[in-house]
Amino acid sequence: MKNKKFKGMNRLVHAKGEGGLNTIIGKDSTIEGSVEVQGGLRIDGVVRGKISATESLTVGEDGRVEAEVKVGIAMIGGKVIGNVFAQERIELQSKSEVEGDITTKNLIVEEGAMFHGMCSMKNSSSLLQHAGHGSDMNKAIHTSKTIPEE
Repeated sequence: MKNKKFKGMNRLVHAKGEGGLNTIIGKDSTIEGSVEVQGGLRIDGVVRGKISATESLTVGEDGRVEAEVKVGIAMIGGKVIGNVFAQERIELQSKSEVEGDITTKNLIVEEGAMFHGMCSMKNSSSLLQHAGHGSDMNKAIHTSKTIPEE
């Protein structure tokens, strides 16, 4: 599959395997309930409830998520209220704001991102073992100071 670029994104989303980015929730859309996607999901509107994607979740700068999130990779550019679980990586882009706990193997925080919550970083097998059992996990308060690249 080809790389796809969407308006408002400053990076390409690579369509991985057969799934790739196959669901987009537009800027003027609001969804309440459970959203389950085989592949990747991009949100530029509002989603409230639960989100599950087998590959990636991209929350655009105008996107707002009020949900429990379980995905492979999360790239957040907008606002997320709720806990985020990502098997591989969570990326907090410069204009993002997250209010909730995050659990992932790798965390990338760009300068300007805001994060209010706890962070747990574990390897993939530990993540799978503890998925959905936040109270059993060893959590640490995440305080981040990003140093600009020179």
